[in-house]
Amino acid sequence: MDYKLLTEKISKHYSKKLPFVVFSLPESNSLNAFFQKDAKQITIEKLTENGFVFAPFDSKETSFFIPEKDSESLQCEFIKHNVEVMPVAIPKETEGKDGYVKLLGKAVETIKKRAANKIVISRKKDFKLKDFSIEKLTERLFSIYPTAFRYIWYHPKTGLWCGATPETLVQIENNSFKTMALAGTQPITNRTPVYWGPKEMDEQQLVTDSIIDSLQRVTAVLKVSKPHTHQAGSLLHLRTDITGILKNGKATLTTIATALHPTPAVCGSPKKFSKEFILKNEGYNREFYTGFLGPILENGQSASLMVNLRCMKIEGNSARVFVGGGITIGSQPEDEWNETQNKMQTMLQVLQPML
Repeated sequence: MDYKLLTEKISKHYSKKLPFVVFSLPESNSLNAFFQKDAKQITIEKLTENGFVFAPFDSKETSFFIPEKDSESLQCEFIKHNVEVMPVAIPKETEGKDGYVKLLGKAVETIKKRAANKIVISRKKDFKLKDFSIEKLTERLFSIYPTAFRYIWYHPKTGLWCGATPETLVQIENNSFKTMALAGTQPITNRTPVYWGPKEMDEQQLVTDSIIDSLQRVTAVLKVSKPHTHQAGSLLHLRTDITGILKNGKATLTTIATALHPTPAVCGSPKKFSKEFILKNEGYNREFYTGFLGPILENGQSASLMVNLRCMKIEGNSARVFVGGGITIGSQPEDEWNETQNKMQTMLQVLQPML
């Protein structure tokens, strides 16, 4: 199938309010899609069926699923379009800043009392759209961020979501797996070499240690790389690669996803305390932001599950952009606010001609 026919199929399915997902793996020019044949809501608990999972931050809420067997499965080559990419000016108004900074302060105080090492605090911001076009959204999203996992998901029960995430939850191929620790953020500058301060290095180590601890019970072999700089769009992150072999008979895609989600990069450490703090104090429902998503193949023997970062939800003429940051004992609330402003650019650049 060619790209033009695929975009026509996306438009038709979207106008009929039928579930679909279109996605592309990092560094891939191939677009993959599942177009569900009816509007039925299909949920999933065990990741043992071929299709695409869309799971929320809070595992007590429903994980959605588009099964391959109930869908038309399509693939096409994507030729990157030359689209104009410029930073989008975010209005200087600081609506919500006081409340967010206050919450950051509360998180730092909680960490000082040694109740946690890290807590991830997030927020949302709505942007008015004019002339929204799902064709334009598709063209820009898949052109601008070739190194990210890009997706557009629609279900009448969830609404339209899309994103370009740099973070892998887990990749599995038979009994081999890959995951990553991702923390620390700074905008790209001309400064070389890139400098990471003690706050970012400490946060990265916390995330790495927490992931390793989560994986001990389900892995036979575990290898950990040194932290390195990873570019995601207009931002830089610290990244540590973690690979290994799963224990025979003891580890499945479901058990490893449960062990890892939510990662310390989007929740905090220790996980249970941080998650409770977030649900009690953030003041809004993250929904699928910082959940996980991705294709499942070979009945769970092969999968690429990603953390749903750098994403937005589009409803009518409004786009809700989600951003957040990891708070540690050395965090400065003003710096953290500015970091979330920078992170908004990933999705705003996709929306640029529609704002």
